[in-house]
Amino acid sequence: MAALMGPREALNRALLTGYRSAVRPMLFTAHGGDAEKIHEDMIDALGRIPVASRHLAPVLGGRGLAGRGETEVAGISFPGRVGLAAGLDKQGTAARAWAGLGFGFAELGTVTAQAQPGNPKPRVFRARTSQAVINRMGFNNSGAAALADRLAGWGVERGNRALGIPLGISIGKTKVTPLEHAVEDYLTSLRLLARHADYVAVNISSPNTPGLRQLQDGEHLRELTSALVAEAERLDPGRPVPIFVKFAPDLTDDALDEAIGICEQNGVSGLIATNTTLQRDGLAPADQHLAAEAGGLSGAPLTVRSREMVRHITRHTDLPVIGVGGIMTPADAQAMFDAGASLVQLYTGFIYNGPALVSGINALR
Repeated sequence: MAALMGPREALNRALLTGYRSAVRPMLFTAHGGDAEKIHEDMIDALGRIPVASRHLAPVLGGRGLAGRGETEVAGISFPGRVGLAAGLDKQGTAARAWAGLGFGFAELGTVTAQAQPGNPKPRVFRARTSQAVINRMGFNNSGAAALADRLAGWGVERGNRALGIPLGISIGKTKVTPLEHAVEDYLTSLRLLARHADYVAVNISSPNTPGLRQLQDGEHLRELTSALVAEAERLDPGRPVPIFVKFAPDLTDDALDEAIGICEQNGVSGLIATNTTLQRDGLAPADQHLAAEAGGLSGAPLTVRSREMVRHITRHTDLPVIGVGGIMTPADAQAMFDAGASLVQLYTGFIYNGPALVSGINALR
């Protein structure tokens, strides 16, 4: 079979095999298997070697080599169609490295208006046999102002691609902020970060902040999206930063249709589907002991649901959709594109399969 592969396919297979056989076992066993500590070390390491990572771009299918080429979505020009999902680089620590790893864009965060520690540890669990992760992080971050300062220090301004690729920034509600004050909480983050973001993603779908998902409902969503879109216009008249809204996979079709309609009416620029799920379908028998852990499930068990949700959305609106959830192989990404997604994002798939997954998706024709 290797003789029938082109050189790029053969290289990608070698990268995937090397990551799975050498790198991943080391990552998964460090710190006694503490998934959160291992993740923090990985992000810190990437944050220290941004220049070195850029040299990997030709190997990993980075900028200029993406098979699908430049793509415009919501007025933003993306050099490739596969991006980093929110949650992997919450603080933007490794923001300078993602272009070199082949990503066409990166979504930093989720950050909140106020710094907060997140939920008690342990709060990240790998379901290895299922190729899944359960997390209940709870938006642990240093706050929107800290991320704004970091990006400003690197010269990042909206549209300037100072780090090589467009950057989205995901914003969420501070845990201690009552639901009735959520709009102002989100507006605070938007005001701090809009100048540094190519788009702003509104996270109202994490299951790990009490009451957050109520913001997907009816009048809550109407008030929030209306305020954010209006403020984006006020901050940059005639050229407002695009606002994207991220939905949960656990919404019913009726609730989703209502939410889509509200987003259309209020001038939202795009949608992201999906966040993690509260369901535990698809967990392998070897991982069933994790089913009772609170938090959102991501990875392979979410593949079908996220794709179905994207297909449903794209049949009901012309708003562009970023597809995320359970993209573990290039074939999963292709299926997401076929379902109507304009772009895709990786989280758990990247953890389990490494940069070879990015280059494999970039090679799709």
